[in-house]
Amino acid sequence: MRGVLYFCLMVVVILMICLIWMLLLYEKMRRQYENLSISYQQLQNMNETLRSQRHDYLNHMQIVYGMLELQEYEELHGYLEPIYTSMMKTGKAIRTSIPAVNALLMAKLGEAEKEGIDFYIEVKSDLKKLRIEPWELCKVLSNLIDNAITALHDKMGERKLVLDISESKEAYVFAVSNNGAPIPKEKQTAIFLPGVTTKQGDGHGMGLFIVSNVLKANQGSIRLQSDEEETLFVVQIQKEV
Repeated sequence: MRGVLYFCLMVVVILMICLIWMLLLYEKMRRQYENLSISYQQLQNMNETLRSQRHDYLNHMQIVYGMLELQEYEELHGYLEPIYTSMMKTGKAIRTSIPAVNALLMAKLGEAEKEGIDFYIEVKSDLKKLRIEPWELCKVLSNLIDNAITALHDKMGERKLVLDISESKEAYVFAVSNNGAPIPKEKQTAIFLPGVTTKQGDGHGMGLFIVSNVLKANQGSIRLQSDEEETLFVVQIQKEV
């Protein structure tokens, strides 16, 4: 009788372990689905932007030709400058080999533009040997860029956000900087812990904690440097062997 009881107890324990494992797997798949859905929507938005630019190209060329015929060179320069700036931003945002990252950068360019922030993107690597899942890299970049945009909300004068994507022999490097208010020194060590934030209000303090966890799970690292001139986050992610 006791043996049967032990056997039943063991079966219950095994079933509980299986149930917990299935719940964890479901939660992981749910998060992946949510991130993929966001990436898909961003890809659609980027595609619409590119299609719109192609559609407007002929109209722009007709106007340029007309101004040249009329020798309105100063007006032509003023007309072309914002168009050229917009096209250059789009071009820089789609230079990697990862469509999800390209779409994310396009979306963040739009968000920064709405906030009146000058967002400069320098892509010096195609990220072809990236070992982290694209949606996880998007999570890292999205949180860092969002934090930088928030840090610039109350900034007077020039508001500048820079993302520099480069690589070394062993790793990819993502540097996100802004010229907003500095992060206090007493918070710089603890800012990657849950609930620690420099923002006002509820609901903050998890972004950098999430970034830190994603990087730890993917053999990556992050460091912070902040002073009156600039706040800089530098992420390094090892390349695939």
